[in-house]
Amino acid sequence: MWVAGVDGCRAGWIAALMEVGNPASARIVVAPTLAAIADAPEQPAVIAIDMPIGLPERTNGSGRIPEQLIRPLLGQRQSSVFAIPSRQAVYAAEYGEACWIALATSDPPRKVSRQGFNIFPKIREIDALLRSRPALIDRVFEVHPELAFWALNGGQALDQPKKVKGAPYEPGMRLRRALLSASGLLPETIIASSPPKGAAADDLLDALAGLTVALDLATGGGQSFPDPPGRDAHGLPVAIWTLRKPS
Repeated sequence: MWVAGVDGCRAGWIAALMEVGNPASARIVVAPTLAAIADAPEQPAVIAIDMPIGLPERTNGSGRIPEQLIRPLLGQRQSSVFAIPSRQAVYAAEYGEACWIALATSDPPRKVSRQGFNIFPKIREIDALLRSRPALIDRVFEVHPELAFWALNGGQALDQPKKVKGAPYEPGMRLRRALLSASGLLPETIIASSPPKGAAADDLLDALAGLTVALDLATGGGQSFPDPPGRDAHGLPVAIWTLRKPS
């Protein structure tokens, strides 16, 4: 059985693929669409993706339930958990329109950040793919890298950021690579590898974090926030997954 950890990147999507029980099989690919990863020759049975799945019709409080649940676990890293606005706002073509719709469909009223708006095309892509191909729903799981590292760190928030002022922060990158290595789930060669063209070093790191969750899910593990997952108006799951609870 093949699984994949996926993150968005400049060229589209970066995926870390591995056959369960065969670390030597691990490889990194970049694809222009998420469908290309789902339909890859390996046909990954579990795809753990760092992108929101399941959009609200309205936003109450500080975002979806999964976002509200995981923020307190992440300490200083909780700012990496964006509040996803309503589906209408995500599908807006212009930033100003997205802000206006978000204000009208949130309580308390909240605009859209520029950083959040920049990932809306990726959110729309996965939303449209899962709605048009419902058979994929049971294969695709939303993850968040910092929640994966929280689990790999024994249920403790990391004390080093991954990026500072938009640039990779090497002490934080080293810490996360060390946690991936200590998990024993991935080969050292892929942890130490350079990102392929079209992806950045932090994109690769996030895809590898997703891969650890995918491997755990494929072997009967995993935990979701909330548990059980919710559903949006189109039947898509609303939950962020990570590795099984630390023992």
